[in-house]
Amino acid sequence: MSTLIGVLGAGQLGRMLALAGLPMGLGFRFFDSNPEATAGQLAPLVVGRFDDADALAGFARGVDVVTYDWENVPVTSVREVARHARALPSARALAAAQDRLTEKRLLARVGMRVAPHARVDSLDQLRAAAAEVGLPGLLKTRRLGYDGKGQVVIRREAELEPALASLGGRNLVYEGMIPFEREVSLVAVRSRRGETRFYPLTENRHREGILRESRAPWQAPGLQRAAERQVGQLLEHLRYVGVLCVEFFVHDGRLVANEFAPRVHNSGHWTIEGARTSQFENHLRAILGWPLGDTAAVGHALMVNCIGSMPRPDLTLTLPGVHHHDYHKAPREGRKVGHVNWVADSPVRREAIARKLADYVAS
Repeated sequence: MSTLIGVLGAGQLGRMLALAGLPMGLGFRFFDSNPEATAGQLAPLVVGRFDDADALAGFARGVDVVTYDWENVPVTSVREVARHARALPSARALAAAQDRLTEKRLLARVGMRVAPHARVDSLDQLRAAAAEVGLPGLLKTRRLGYDGKGQVVIRREAELEPALASLGGRNLVYEGMIPFEREVSLVAVRSRRGETRFYPLTENRHREGILRESRAPWQAPGLQRAAERQVGQLLEHLRYVGVLCVEFFVHDGRLVANEFAPRVHNSGHWTIEGARTSQFENHLRAILGWPLGDTAAVGHALMVNCIGSMPRPDLTLTLPGVHHHDYHKAPREGRKVGHVNWVADSPVRREAIARKLADYVAS
């Protein structure tokens, strides 16, 4: 009987976990509140509410290990599942990542530089935060924001009160704006046995708060070493198991940690074709206690997100070496519906293909 992996959440990340695990003989079972969730096309899908203890218990029964593909899975759901099966990564890591204030404090505690920030639960606190941290700044919800949602840029004092009202008035965090040169991320993996590996730094380009393109490796040996040291300390502090990604700003030649995701990550999708072992396969190896795979890049990778709709494969595939990843999700404005990967033998060749792909990929 094959090893059975349970996954809380059945979106595209869960789908890609299954695509990585099925060739290794692994079985999958998904849990999601959406009966049309895309990973359900590949393996059994248990449909239920994330606060339904009986449904979660039934889902977890008989699985070897449970993981998740979504950082907003309720912590209570993970703890409930953990009563019936091993759940990795731990609820502790998930809880820290779900609260931006807790997250910032944790990153600082393990030695990372973070943006100046302050808790906000009232207009007086926001005014004090803006005076202390400075303008411009970002006012963010402490929970549930992603892809640019749940945040407002504040440039002038007159914008403080409207920004506060637009985000509900409490449970917020105010952050100083970092005049960064670029955004990078480090995808790391730690196994049940404590074995740890790091992928090359990835340069990420966003628009309207959504990741549009990733390039790897971003070759900066000093910052690679610094990122590995800092993320390694976070992994050890959390006694983490699985793939984790930390997003950084590069400012004045130094790293400033922005946030971390306790799961496989969009900026690591290039690893499917661009690394010796993908982040998805390594996540599965880690939570099963198997030896980790080589994280080295095999060339100069480009990942382009398809936002809103998928390009025609008969167009993208005219470019030699392009890999077309369709999540089988209905087109919708602002929605990630797939991505395209390409691996070049040089950064120059990579940029030539990037310009051609821009003509095909929806943006």
